[in-house]
Amino acid sequence: MPGLFFRDISFVTSVRESQQHNFSGRIFKSMRFHGIVCFLLAGLAYGQAAPPAAADKAPEVKVEADDPVITINGFCSDPARPGEGCKTVVTRAQFEKLTEALQPGMSPSLRLNVANAYARNLRMSVAAEARGLDKTPAFEQEMRYARMQLLAQDLNRALQADANNISDRQFADYYKKNESSYEQATLARIFVPRAKQSSPADHNAQTKASEEAMTKLAADLRTRAVNGEDPDKLQIEAYAAGGFPGTSPHTKMENVRRAVLPQQHEAVMHLKPGEVSEVFSDPDGAHFIYKMIGKQTLALEDVKTEIQTAISSQRYRESMRPFQGDVIFSDAYFNPPGELAKPPQQVRRARRRRPAQPGQGSE
Repeated sequence: MPGLFFRDISFVTSVRESQQHNFSGRIFKSMRFHGIVCFLLAGLAYGQAAPPAAADKAPEVKVEADDPVITINGFCSDPARPGEGCKTVVTRAQFEKLTEALQPGMSPSLRLNVANAYARNLRMSVAAEARGLDKTPAFEQEMRYARMQLLAQDLNRALQADANNISDRQFADYYKKNESSYEQATLARIFVPRAKQSSPADHNAQTKASEEAMTKLAADLRTRAVNGEDPDKLQIEAYAAGGFPGTSPHTKMENVRRAVLPQQHEAVMHLKPGEVSEVFSDPDGAHFIYKMIGKQTLALEDVKTEIQTAISSQRYRESMRPFQGDVIFSDAYFNPPGELAKPPQQVRRARRRRPAQPGQGSE
């Protein structure tokens, strides 16, 4: 009885009955399962465990679109025809219309959970209708909220699709504008401790002279690096002077991008092969000396996925901005006297500082 199947999932298709819900991306998977699946899969806590995998792979059985995938025996909303048993049959095409709405490419194990929940909910929903529960004011409010939630999720999905619609020209323009972000270098980095290692007994006795000695050593090592001495050898000396004898040097750094360097060290990317940086002395930290071994600029095709993520994320944030913030909640209602929890009285469009990303801020 195909009609019964679609009546039960009318809350999924009421917004656009003929439209397949094809959404993608990790941004919406969580929302979809906290939204629609909470209706369909309610009660899966009872659920059935997936059967163990067979030792030998069984031969594949082709299931056509009109083949039944769920058969509910002893259940039908209308009286069965004479001589026919009472049952409800759901075909593959009908069932996949639902699973594609919930999550495109749903895994077989999850499809089985959905099928179990569907069979149970179908019976229960018909019983609920027989009691008139679909005519109650509470049900009307539930449907109103469900419709609102589904519309918001569908808009969310549409905004993400719009953000992902990037032309070749836009890829090229973004790459050209942020080309320096796609430089990749091989460096040798010499680390010089800020002060000499001391034993617990004289830890508090460390003096400014110790720090000055290491600062002077860093300058000396930098001069020797400029003169062509091996960075690994210089690193061993730095460790020994700092009280870490026997430590392996490990100065070579490969595939270094500007974004992974500390902001104050980014000038290193301007060095030419063979050049040595100035000494970078981090506040309350250590000293760093870099030598450029080699550098190349990644091609557009090598960073296209990265660019797509950057552009689509920026576009999506911009498209969501009109729907966020500027909401006032009643403090008297949500935070009555005597309650410990105190929710924010007013939600504004706060701007949070985000970690630097390649090309951040470019359109």
